[in-house]
Amino acid sequence: MAEQLRRVARPRLYEVIVEQLCAHIIEKDLQPGDRLAAERELAAQLGVSRASLSQALVALEVQGIVSVRHGDGAVLVRRPIEEAAVRALREHADRLPEVLEAREALEVKLAELAAKRRDDREMTAIDAAIAQMSAEVGHGDRGEKGDELFHEAITAAAHSPLLAKLMSEISGLIRETRVESLAQEGRPEQSLTAHRRIADAIRNQDPTEAARAMSDHISMVSDVALLREDG
Repeated sequence: MAEQLRRVARPRLYEVIVEQLCAHIIEKDLQPGDRLAAERELAAQLGVSRASLSQALVALEVQGIVSVRHGDGAVLVRRPIEEAAVRALREHADRLPEVLEAREALEVKLAELAAKRRDDREMTAIDAAIAQMSAEVGHGDRGEKGDELFHEAITAAAHSPLLAKLMSEISGLIRETRVESLAQEGRPEQSLTAHRRIADAIRNQDPTEAARAMSDHISMVSDVALLREDG
């Protein structure tokens, strides 16, 4: 029986934009430390929306090709290889659901254990992480460092060396999901609200609510443009 032909996958818009941006960087001979044109200008040149351009820049940021900071625009960190950048983007999109599943499995349990086992010092560390993220977001940043510190503080408060080791082993992949999620419009503020709910449950030593709050949080951060069909 003849093998059926498979449908040809159509490149998503952000993949095309990533290709164009890589070609632009190479054509202009931009070097690490050079700043890309303003997003409004780049979007106009490419004929795409700023939202689509922003998504492509985030995809490059996840790969460590550019650094996007509030008020500074996109700065080149390392020169890309066009084909490799697009391939890495597709690999990232393919593994993203699995990383989010792993976060759900690990971090919900860690929140539950933290509510049972945390001490006052660890609660202070959780609150300090929330305060740092709040300050970062207040200055117009995404709050990535504060977000990272929050989840690290909960991991420490859980007092589970094996779960902590597993979290450490996927920390690089989690960073990718953090960058991807916090780049969504309104997501830093939403994450802060979720963090405060989790912290309150841990403070009240309510493991059931802590687990529920963390599960809701992971579900929310799992909604990223890269996984949407129209991305």
